[in-house]
Amino acid sequence: MSLRESARAAADALAERLATPQNVRGLHHRQDWWPQSLAHGAVGVALLHIERARTDQGPWQRAHDWLACAVAEPAVGGPDSHLYYGAPALAFALHAAADRPARYARALDTLDRYVTTAIRNRLSGAHARIDRGETPELAEFDAIRGLSGLGALLLHRDLHTDLLRDTLTYLVRLTEPVRHHGELLPGWWSHLAPFGTASPDYPGGHANNGVAHGVAGPLALLSLAARRGITVDGHLDAINRILAWFDRWQQDSPTGPWWPYWITRAQLRSGTLGRGPSRPSWCYGTAGLARAQQLAALALRDPVRQHTAETALLRAMTDPTQLGMTVDVSLCHGFAGLARITQLVAAEAITPGVTECLPRLLAPITDHAPGKLTDSLTRPSGGGDIGLLEGASGTALALHAFHFGTPSASGWDTCFLTN
Repeated sequence: MSLRESARAAADALAERLATPQNVRGLHHRQDWWPQSLAHGAVGVALLHIERARTDQGPWQRAHDWLACAVAEPAVGGPDSHLYYGAPALAFALHAAADRPARYARALDTLDRYVTTAIRNRLSGAHARIDRGETPELAEFDAIRGLSGLGALLLHRDLHTDLLRDTLTYLVRLTEPVRHHGELLPGWWSHLAPFGTASPDYPGGHANNGVAHGVAGPLALLSLAARRGITVDGHLDAINRILAWFDRWQQDSPTGPWWPYWITRAQLRSGTLGRGPSRPSWCYGTAGLARAQQLAALALRDPVRQHTAETALLRAMTDPTQLGMTVDVSLCHGFAGLARITQLVAAEAITPGVTECLPRLLAPITDHAPGKLTDSLTRPSGGGDIGLLEGASGTALALHAFHFGTPSASGWDTCFLTN
């Protein structure tokens, strides 16, 4: 069986195990966590079946059953909602089901009202925070919980363009340097630790670089919008400010260029890191950072920077030491995420050799028999998770994407700000 056929067989087996909420309830206690979660709940599984239905690989009824599970309770809006939870997550999934506009149009209109109100409130609070001279929490601007993720939803919906421009204007302002206690800091510097709370281990806070929770999320959204011709005052300047930060902290090693997950106040002052590359994941590592910088280079039409970003990915994906740090098959920080990012980078690369990395990245997933893989990802004894971000539905989507190529039919991966 070819690698492509193996990927399809594994995706089919996972989709079959996740066919209905009733199937999963008997297998996995986590199904009852947050049904409106795109990351861990029913919304993410619905996205898998939406993508499969749109490519004629499965029935629409499965997608509908999972969406019905997700909306069994009223949609969560307001400050507790974000791209990966509540009304925005539901709106993302329903928009992905664009082949069924008559069935979902009214629900999507209702969700849009929740989402736009939440975004306007978030923007108002963010600008007020900047006006007070305070540093942000990561959840204000990041891709998972913040305005970068919500902006990605607006860009994907191709609706509410004025609100999208307001979001981009905020991100431009976020990139402007600030003076805090006499020290010049990037505008996204947070007073909190990387895990989102105050910590004595981070007495001066930190600057987070990751796609999931750091400034690479804003960089990706600004770049994706610019490539679509949607820009605001200072837009390209903001992209260049973030890129200048990454240039400052780029580390060159025998295994290629890489960037740290975050910078502490002590590191900012000393200019040194004292450690080597970490796990090359989407959420924080070289894979996500390389794709964000490739998108920026494409927006700026900068082939030199594009080649640097692609080389970083290529070297990381062929380095046994870095790949050895990857211990699961998830989209967030596992081999599924590495494979999908590599596939996207390869589709636009000017650097040869990227596509050839895919068999190595898919092998940890496809080398299992489909049934064994399915059991390990969906049963509690396997430590599994049914969701998109760290679980079975995300892995299945990456396998499906390898078989069918880019772009995805539903745009499911736009929630990762990778395209």
